[in-house]
Amino acid sequence: MKISDLCIRRPVFATVLSLAIMLVGLVSYTRLPVREYPKIDEPVVTVDTTYRGASAEIMESQVSKPLEDSLAGIEGVDVITSISRQENSQISVRFKLERNPDSAAADVRDRVSRVRNKLPTAIDEPVIAKVEADANPIIWLAFSSDKHSALEVTDVANRIVKPRLQTLPGAADVRVFGERRFAMRIWLDPDRLAAFNLTPQDVEDALRRQNVEVPA
Repeated sequence: MKISDLCIRRPVFATVLSLAIMLVGLVSYTRLPVREYPKIDEPVVTVDTTYRGASAEIMESQVSKPLEDSLAGIEGVDVITSISRQENSQISVRFKLERNPDSAAADVRDRVSRVRNKLPTAIDEPVIAKVEADANPIIWLAFSSDKHSALEVTDVANRIVKPRLQTLPGAADVRVFGERRFAMRIWLDPDRLAAFNLTPQDVEDALRRQNVEVPA
């Protein structure tokens, strides 16, 4: 016996069945998970590299370019984009949708390790991370002061504000952009260097050997 024949012969049963289906649908609709930022594991991997004191041109030629050449040979790469700023290089590798994000990240780590010896020795180790759709910044906070300098505002943001925000429930990451850090510039006298038979690289090496950071 078909369901249509049964519903025609027993209209009460058909009515109850329809109401039951509507009730189940209504309950299911109210319990559907809804997210403003759906979690989508898009196969995108980023490589972030820091080189203290390097200009944007040096970051482009000595860091971004060698990494891009190595990453271009990975299977399934769709688009490679890079941004070279002062002291920072960020490369985004977008893979085809059928590529597994975990294996894509593993391939990127392997390619970066292959060219590590071709990069400047003074760079920080490249940070490789998978990009998630809901990993974009949700809140931006701007800080300014009429009494304190940009260096002092940066110090407050890093020492006080950032640690407190990191402990908030649901906070995944807190970053400080546009920060100002203490730095020292040294002007070299070419004549004095020549008199002592020294090069700028010799001075840089001596400074690196004598530069010791002692925790407070």
